Amino acid sequence: MYETLEVERKAGFVVVWLNRPDKLNALNAQMLQELQDLFVNIANDASVYAVILSGRGKAFAAGADIAELHRLNADTGESFAHRGQGVMNAIEQCGKPVIAAVNGYALGGGCELALACHLRFASTKAKFGQPEVNLGIIPGYGGTQRLPRVVGVAIALEMILSGEMIDAEQAARIGLVNRVYPPEQLMEETERFVQLLLQKGQAAIQAALRAVLAARELSLSDGLQFEARAFGQLCGTPDFLEGTAAFLEKRQPRFQHQ
Repeated sequence: MYETLEVERKAGFVVVWLNRPDKLNALNAQMLQELQDLFVNIANDASVYAVILSGRGKAFAAGADIAELHRLNADTGESFAHRGQGVMNAIEQCGKPVIAAVNGYALGGGCELALACHLRFASTKAKFGQPEVNLGIIPGYGGTQRLPRVVGVAIALEMILSGEMIDAEQAARIGLVNRVYPPEQLMEETERFVQLLLQKGQAAIQAALRAVLAARELSLSDGLQFEARAFGQLCGTPDFLEGTAAFLEKRQPRFQHQ
């Protein structure tokens, strides 16, 4: 079905592999289109509760396709950026937790792809960077917007203005990465985390995800109203009744995801 992606369906979640290892999984037009199509399908698939995104070979994604970039001009460049931003938005807004398992290079568009995921777990071999200034441009797939929201303005500026790479440990120190694992443990530990999420009531997981993402766009008072409304909508649902009853009865809940 996909030429640049490999999709593994598992019980309750999917693992998506960027699969252009000979090109370090560079994000060409075809891969971007396939990612967009896939995440639209995931958003509408009630059997999928979480996604792991990783890369085949030694890279997560080493950036945009430079040959495609080189052909851009002022007119086509803006639409090129909007196209990539739309894909990143589709991932971030798919309504299910998306965890990037960053196995290697995550540079330029690849770093922006990781930023569009809700959580980032990394191999000790991972490298992150926004090297676009070295090409005479700036990040165009959301890097100037999402990176400051994740690591703060000063650190984001340091990464974007210098164009230098950082390793996984430094990425963890600045809050870009949630967890760091040896390469051979990365997927196992990421799947273990997903299994933890699958034990929860998925209506609550998805409501929490929406509320946290909304916090970036809303004032505190509006955000609190959003939270209260979402909280109220969950009260009285089958999962709420089961979760609270299980707690009172000192047993594990059996959620129906309703």
